[in-house]
Amino acid sequence: MKSVLQRNTLRNVMDMNSNTGGFAAALNDKDVWVMNVASVNNGSKMKIIYDRGLIGTVHDWCEAFSTYPRTYDLLHAWMVLSEVLECGCSLEDLLIEMDRILRPRGFVIVRDHPSIVNYVHKYLTALHWDDWVT
Repeated sequence: MKSVLQRNTLRNVMDMNSNTGGFAAALNDKDVWVMNVASVNNGSKMKIIYDRGLIGTVHDWCEAFSTYPRTYDLLHAWMVLSEVLECGCSLEDLLIEMDRILRPRGFVIVRDHPSIVNYVHKYLTALHWDDWVT
């Protein structure tokens, strides 16, 4: 993916299942703004995120995220799709929501079980997400 990214391409990043904010901490020396989102099931992790000097919020991904459309250049989806599926919510609805908040020419990193990743792969054309890097 590094070869795909141009310098200063990313401004706004969302870590959709931030856990303790490690993804944001890894980007700390970059000129990006990272929104850490903890699932409602792991809301207690926000204290750790705040203690690290990072920002974030708690959210239920079965619902729409309160933000303007086309806000984020990069979405990091670590195990969030599996969590949504376990709650009985629609993966298609989450993918549509991700597309809504992703800027044109933005990037999505999906880190999940292989079956979930393959499921997402089926929707790339419909979402106009052009490239697939493994």
